Amino acid sequence: MHLFVDISSHGFGHLAITAPVLNAIAKIAPNFRLTIRSALPGGKLQQRIKTPYTLIADTTDFGYVMIDATRVDFEASATAYRQAHENWSARVADEARFLSDLKPDIVLANVSYQPLAGAAQAGIPALSLCSLNWADLFDHYFGDQPWAQPIHTEMLAAYRSAQAFLRVTPGMAMDALDNVQTVGPIAALGTRRNLGLSGDKTILITMGGIAHRLPVENWPRQPGIRWLVPAAWHCRHPDAITSESFGLNFTDLLCSVDAVITKPGYGTFTEAACNGTPVIYQRRENWPEQDCLIDWLNENGRCFELGAAALECGQLAAALESVLGRSPSSIPETDGIAQAARAIIDYAGAA
Repeated sequence: MHLFVDISSHGFGHLAITAPVLNAIAKIAPNFRLTIRSALPGGKLQQRIKTPYTLIADTTDFGYVMIDATRVDFEASATAYRQAHENWSARVADEARFLSDLKPDIVLANVSYQPLAGAAQAGIPALSLCSLNWADLFDHYFGDQPWAQPIHTEMLAAYRSAQAFLRVTPGMAMDALDNVQTVGPIAALGTRRNLGLSGDKTILITMGGIAHRLPVENWPRQPGIRWLVPAAWHCRHPDAITSESFGLNFTDLLCSVDAVITKPGYGTFTEAACNGTPVIYQRRENWPEQDCLIDWLNENGRCFELGAAALECGQLAAALESVLGRSPSSIPETDGIAQAARAIIDYAGAA
């Protein structure tokens, strides 16, 4: 089976959903051949995808132009969508030719819609896999704009052309699509490591692959608390340690810390819950996916919502006391991995 996968580079969450499914397919599909197209860093892909693949370092979507991890640049995003759809039919035709030459048995998109439209034109079965789709977000942000309706129609047509949209749990409702097939949660499971910090509590700070620096060097010191921050921040807080210094992949590190500070995103939320790690989060501004993620995390993990001002100032004592003082929650099953893998194999076999 030759599977072509398009993975969005809008943060790391799309990879976090896709990689466990690809690894599961590799274990059960004979003669599995994998081609991936993504603009994510090659090292990030290699950390999560454990089976050999051919990489096409390119992208067919931008998702939304972001100011930082919690704020969308609406003007830039609107301009980008208008430009992308000025010559939409030509883009789809180019995509169809590309896929026809590549000859995959099936196409999987997370969550670009261009590969789905191209696959439909080329007569190749296709699936989408995600907790959201760009059409629903586009309608949320721009649905009242007079220029937006033709673009939204093209986006919906592309998503509807897929044999199925495998909507992971938790996920948006996607009422505008008639091909939704719900699967369970998807999350990589890590191995807990001793970080060697003599009993100090370790708090991982990660905003999910989109540039968003917090002024940790200005935060007050809290006895027995160590902050794990990206090396690129060059943080000089006396209790800060670069997260890369432990030499662990993201999931093992997330599994090994006492809590994580983040924003609502599928990958970090589900991996934290499924690895038993408490979450302190700042809401994203007007991001429609986050409500289903937050509701699910409240039911399946330990979490605390913190306002932007409190996080900026490092006012974390109450949040830490809350999440660290609670009894561990029951760990949710990651049954969506096997369900999605089986669906992809079945749809490829039925072609």
